[in-house]
Amino acid sequence: MVLEITQLGNPVLRKKCKAVAEVTDEVRKLAEDMVETMNAADGVGIAAPQVGVEVRMAVVDVSHDPECVSFFRLNGEDAALKDYMPLVFINPELELLGDKENDMEGCLSIHEIRANVKRPTAVKASLPQLDGSVLEIETDGLLARALQHEVDHLNGVLFIDRMSAASKARLKKRLKLLAE
Repeated sequence: MVLEITQLGNPVLRKKCKAVAEVTDEVRKLAEDMVETMNAADGVGIAAPQVGVEVRMAVVDVSHDPECVSFFRLNGEDAALKDYMPLVFINPELELLGDKENDMEGCLSIHEIRANVKRPTAVKASLPQLDGSVLEIETDGLLARALQHEVDHLNGVLFIDRMSAASKARLKKRLKLLAE
């Protein structure tokens, strides 16, 4: 089922989410609905608070662009990115790697705003799965950026918080209108 996407101004987007303590049928259904919602919105990721749920779960799918990463390692071995998309995870842990780089970002919860955001170019991620397994992923490119963006959501951080001061100043009025 496609869920309503929470928009800027809703306090749930600013909350640090609670860990998923137990994977229940309700959690599995939420994950399924989040994938459907992300796809319907043509997004590359969505986090639980973006559908109004304060738990540490997100989904990411960058399979539309197989060239969006230069490497994808799973548990230390090279792997095929498409075999693991969409990526559904709970209670993630990220280690940020590489130099920082500016790139354009947008968000399903902040319509019509896109801006350059500086983030590390690569990540090492520990991503617990709904089946109890844990994927240890090392990657770069769009997948690394999407993982950082979605984990930020789980911590109550939005991409607009990471924009430069100049970008924030330029978008101040539009952001204020969207938040109301």
